[in-house]
Amino acid sequence: MNDDVIRAVTWEAPEHHHIEKGGDWFWVVGIIAVSGAAVAFFLGNFLFALLIIIAAVTFSLVAIRIPRIIPFSVSVRGILVGDAFYPYPTLDSFYIDEINYEEPQLLIKAKKFYLPLIVLPLPDEYLHDIDTILSERLPEEELKEPLINIILEFFGF
Repeated sequence: MNDDVIRAVTWEAPEHHHIEKGGDWFWVVGIIAVSGAAVAFFLGNFLFALLIIIAAVTFSLVAIRIPRIIPFSVSVRGILVGDAFYPYPTLDSFYIDEINYEEPQLLIKAKKFYLPLIVLPLPDEYLHDIDTILSERLPEEELKEPLINIILEFFGF
């Protein structure tokens, strides 16, 4: 057996890019939430007004939370993201996006309807090894990051 065969690549990364938010960010969220809730209240939609306030509080709590460090692994058996393991038969294709972001990303298309795309940050030093492992097991297809991910990153999530 060849000793140079790569069986797994493991690394850790934060679950998302954390951008420190100042007081102005929270003031804007609060003003938008209170304004939206006031309009909903005056239009007689009390539940929607309450929902807007709850959403703003939740949004703010998530914004101040420091991201956890998550272990990632690409092996000959499948892909591990934290505690979730995705064997290759449950995956359709992959794409390594090195151009559109500050750091490379691995985009994986799953066969599951409720989990269409898995996005993983990639360390530069493992790009070739990960590409080698995945290209033997999944077809490569050009994939784009979902719009909701781009919007959330724009707002600092």
